[in-house]
Amino acid sequence: MTTSNSSNKSGPSTLVDRALKAWHDRGLIFVRFANGHEVSFPTKGNPRLEGAEEVDLGRIEISPFGLHWPTLDEDLSFAGILEGRYGQHGRVADKA
Repeated sequence: MTTSNSSNKSGPSTLVDRALKAWHDRGLIFVRFANGHEVSFPTKGNPRLEGAEEVDLGRIEISPFGLHWPTLDEDLSFAGILEGRYGQHGRVADKA
């Protein structure tokens, strides 16, 4: 996951920042928060996002708590994304 900031504030907080925009570009999902931060993560490794059609990857719905791809039946929370958990194969939690 990568983050960038166009403001002087600290990183996004899922309690106070809201996502303004989410989009897909060349194998990455990007999220822009109201505080100016952007985060991105790869679709590779996520069993529902990896290999999905471009049109389906671009159909991202934003909720107060995360992202939803209705045609892919995938939901990712902002808290999880910011912690580096975005549905990838072989997560530590899956091995426990």
